[in-house]
Amino acid sequence: MKTYRTLLFDVDDTLLDFGAAEKAALRLLFERQNMPLTDEIEAHYKKVNLGLWKSFEEGTLSRDEVVNTRFSKLFKEYGQEVDGVLFEKNYRAYLEEGHQLIEGALELITDLQHKYDLYVVTNGVSKTQYKRLLASGLHPIFKNIFVSEDTGYQKPMKEFFDYVIARILDFEAEHALIIGDSLTADIKGGQLAGLDTCWFNPAGQTNDTGIVPTYEIRKLNELYGILSRAREC
Repeated sequence: MKTYRTLLFDVDDTLLDFGAAEKAALRLLFERQNMPLTDEIEAHYKKVNLGLWKSFEEGTLSRDEVVNTRFSKLFKEYGQEVDGVLFEKNYRAYLEEGHQLIEGALELITDLQHKYDLYVVTNGVSKTQYKRLLASGLHPIFKNIFVSEDTGYQKPMKEFFDYVIARILDFEAEHALIIGDSLTADIKGGQLAGLDTCWFNPAGQTNDTGIVPTYEIRKLNELYGILSRAREC
């Protein structure tokens, strides 16, 4: 097992509870439209949204195409024509207020800062991610924060990680570990960049992707075990 010095953390559903923030933002957005957010509609939104972000990860859609069309596509299926750009603006304002932490995240990052170089690597909209990280108390703990919108690339693209690595002083891939919840973005991206990977899988999802992480954890505090064993080797 290797000794790690640089830890790269994903944000959504790794450190911050994106599901909780998303649910609150959607509820407020639909209230504004005088339309109840039912479980069925919420599930359908997530399906539409996931499909669009998958296309983004694959490089077939731009970020703007994803965020500015998802609500118009959704509401069209329910017989309503809405301004996708305006809805995105309103949704974004609500989402930026969501900074609920994953259990143990602040404690973990606060502790690890004394032993490791910590960085954020996240897909998303820069303004939103920075505001949420600031509100959560996580922002000042990291040495730097890398958001896909700023880099011009997104996870899992190797170019995203090339951008990050070029901006970390004395970076050594063999001593770096990426921690994230997405097999297709974080784990695959880390592998393309030649990094060890840690899949945060709190729900115990089955991995049938063929993407095999170096490690898998169910709780964030399990990362201590991986890091301590590495230091002993």
